[in-house]
Formats: sequence, structure tokens, C-alpha cells
Amino acid sequence: MAGKNNTNIGFEKQIWDAACVLWGHIPAAEYRKVIVGLIFLRYISSAFERRYDELVKEGDGFEDDRDAYAEENIFFVPEEARWSKIASEAHTPEIGTVIDDAMRAIEKENTTLKNVLPKNYANPDLDKRVLGEVVDLFTNEIKMDGTEAGKDLLGRTYEYCIAQFAAYEGTKGGEFYTPSSIVKTIVAILKPFDNCRVYDPCMGSGGMFVQSEKFVQAHSDNRGNISVYGQESNADTWKMAKMNMAIRGIDANFGAYHADTFFNDLHKTLKSDFIMANPPFNLSNWGADKLKDDVRWKYGMPPAGNANYAWIQHMIHHLAPNGKIGLVLANGALSSQTSGEGEIRRKIIEDDLVEGIVALPTQLFYSVTIPVTLWFITKNKKQKGKTLFIDARKMGYMVDRKHRDFTEGVQEGGSLGDIDLLAKTFEDFQNGVLEEKKGFCAIASIEDIAKQDYILTPGRYVGIEEQEDDGEPFEEKMARLTSELSDMFKKSHELEEEIRKKLGAIGYEI
Repeated sequence: MAGKNNTNIGFEKQIWDAACVLWGHIPAAEYRKVIVGLIFLRYISSAFERRYDELVKEGDGFEDDRDAYAEENIFFVPEEARWSKIASEAHTPEIGTVIDDAMRAIEKENTTLKNVLPKNYANPDLDKRVLGEVVDLFTNEIKMDGTEAGKDLLGRTYEYCIAQFAAYEGTKGGEFYTPSSIVKTIVAILKPFDNCRVYDPCMGSGGMFVQSEKFVQAHSDNRGNISVYGQESNADTWKMAKMNMAIRGIDANFGAYHADTFFNDLHKTLKSDFIMANPPFNLSNWGADKLKDDVRWKYGMPPAGNANYAWIQHMIHHLAPNGKIGLVLANGALSSQTSGEGEIRRKIIEDDLVEGIVALPTQLFYSVTIPVTLWFITKNKKQKGKTLFIDARKMGYMVDRKHRDFTEGVQEGGSLGDIDLLAKTFEDFQNGVLEEKKGFCAIASIEDIAKQDYILTPGRYVGIEEQEDDGEPFEEKMARLTSELSDMFKKSHELEEEIRKKLGAIGYEI
């Protein structure tokens, strides 16, 4: 498993080493910006130089033609921003200024990145000798193989670093990183198609879009045909998402600035084909008192103390007539009855919008230990009046002591990986051919859910996995087990007596 999982990929270690060189030399809040900025700069410069060499070889004189780069989704990088220039200045006192000037030159060349790239490298607090060492690492250790795979590799490196920052920064980092295994599961189940609109109202660093683009590319060999819309309230995270899209050549509409989705919906008229989101769990003080008569609260006013049902209703409001939602929520939203949440959930269920609920295992997230669930909300469901429940809490494997991951693809022995199995279970359900499996998956009607007081906890529907009968008659089994228990009790008393003697010998009585 090691090396193939979504949490540790291998190649990225060199870039993480660069982050470690900076450790202790600058405030923790700054190193993320420094490394992410350098990843971005190194990446777009490498892509540019590769294309530049191709054009020179072709000999038609197009190497300085911006259109020759744009048609390949590659940034045109001006001379002063190319990595060769930065590498040559690595051990001069001006290296910080050189990098800042490179960022400004790229922003000038590409207006969508205006005021997005970090320009903090000339900061007197950043030791220029240390910065030079980091530049050397990027120059000498990060090799491009000249293929499209190289592009994906560095993109995955970028994701890996965001994930590592999330792990090191705790919950704060988790605000902008949703683990790949969860994103891939949502995308595999929703199957976003070519020429569709994809939206994330709390997009973090934009991971949902990257996976969607990969899905469409894998199934149609056609890149750039997804219309991407997103919104993010944190300024630094919004900038990171802009860079993440630029690094992949994905054209995206994230609004002209960062903004709070509830108070300033930047995509008010958008009706989206797919919405994928990991909203902040159980967000309190989200401003309910100022949004009382909002058009989005079709199923009821969400409580001021928890934004879960505000997020759900915001997303439903933005769905196209055949639109689908895949989102991550804390388990409390499945069963909460407080402050009108149960009533909102009942109305959404009775409107036949809940297509599926998947209970996830713990430890998939870097910073959140509470159990979470995937909700799939769909307009115009294929299986009318029915909902699929999956208990996936036993799925996945431990990458290390803290992190769990899902397998994908066909495994040894021909079985499906976790992500593929979940996607196939949904597909079979939608096609009306799913065989229910006790302890794993079950299909429930709206009437069945009503009998459970509209509580959506999968365990209520899938039941407990059937244990294989070992063939031993019940009476014989009980006789054997009670005999074994009697032996254990006897041994326990012997040990107790031994401990009393030992303590007594050194003057301690029990």
C-alpha cells in the first residue's frame, strides 16, 4: 500500500524538505505562503520552458507568441520570472526581491492572478541564506520528465503539501483541505460529465474541482469543458484556490474577491449541475439573525447555533433541474431535532431529494476526529421515493497511526477498491439492480424513513452484519465458554493471592 495512497505519495518529500529548511526561520503563518508560492513559480516556469523548447525546435518563430502557450493551457512566463533567472540569483542578498519581482511580472502578464500571488520574499525577517537553500532544493531536486504525467505529479505534490500543512497546523489547516479519498469518493459517485457546471460554495483550496476535471479528462480526453464556480471567505485560502486552478490550467470563476457565502452570494443566479462541498462542521454564529427572510430557506429557517442546514438549503437553491449535490457533514445533521432542524430535514426528505447517505470511517481527516457522513442530494432522482444507505465505517486501511485512506482501482485478487465499490453500489442502486447487504447497504422508502422519525443514520437501515454460523450447537458452545470463563476466574484468584503475598512480604497489606 505504501507509496500508492492519497496521503503520502513519495516524490513530494523533496518539496517538504524545503519547508523543513524554513522551519524556525520565519513565523509559522508565513512558511505556507513561501512554499506554496515557490511551488507555483517553479511549476509554471517548468511548464513554460518545456513548451518554449518545443516551439524553438519547431523553428517557426512562435516561441515568444503568447497564443502558442495559451492554446496549451500554459502561462506565458516573462523572462524576469523564469526559474533559470531565480536559480542564478539564489545566493545573492537580492534573492527575495528577485522572487517578488517575478511574482509581480506574472501578475502583470496574467490579470486573473492580480493581487493573488505572495510577495513576501524580500521581507527582512526571511533569512536570505535560508531562502537560497530552498531555491537550490527546488532547482536540483525537482525534476520534470517532460510529459503530461510530470504536470500531474507536481500538481499532486502541491496537494500533498497543503495536506501536510493541514496536519501540522491542526484544525486551522483543515479549513482548506479535504482529504483526497473523500473528494475522489464524491466525484466517483456523482460522475460529473462534460459541458457541466460545477460549484463549491465553501471551496477551500479547490480540491473538488481538480478531481472533477480529472474525472472528465479520464472519461472523455477533453480538458477544460467544465464550468467551475466557487466561493471562499478566507483571503489566503481564496488566493491558494486561484493558484491551484492556474497550476492545472482550469478556468474558474471564484468571484473578484473572497466573500462570505451566506451574506454575499457571488453566484446568485447560478443553477449548477453538480455541487460538491465540505462546509465547516457545525458552524455557529453564522449570521442567521440578519438573514431571516432569505429566499434560500425554502424548507425552514436554519438555527443560529448551527449552519449545517443553511449550507444544505443554500446548495439546493443553486441546483439545476437535474442537479446533484455531494457534501460532507458531521453526523449530528443526520438525527438532530433541535431548533427546527428535524422539521427542515423532514421536508427535504418528503420532497424526495435525499438519494444516498454514506457513513464514513474515522481518521480520514487530518484535523477532525468527529465521525462524518456523505450526503447525496439529487433533483429528479432515478429511483423515485427511495434512498440508499451505506455503512462504510469499516472500510479503508490505516496509512499510519493517525490517518486512514480508501483504496481505489482493482485490487489484488480482482476485488474493487473502496472508492470503486462505493461508486458501483450507487450505480447499481440507480439502475435498480442493487442487492442489499446486511451491515453494508440498504434501500429505504420515504415511508420507511418516516417510521424512523426522519432520522438518516445508516445503521438504522442497514442493520448488523450477519455472523457466519460456525456449526457448533448453542448448548455445547455455552458449556465450553462457561468452562473457559471458570478457568479464567480461577487463574485470576491465584494471581490475586500471589500479589497479596508479595506486597505482604515488603510490609504492605491489602
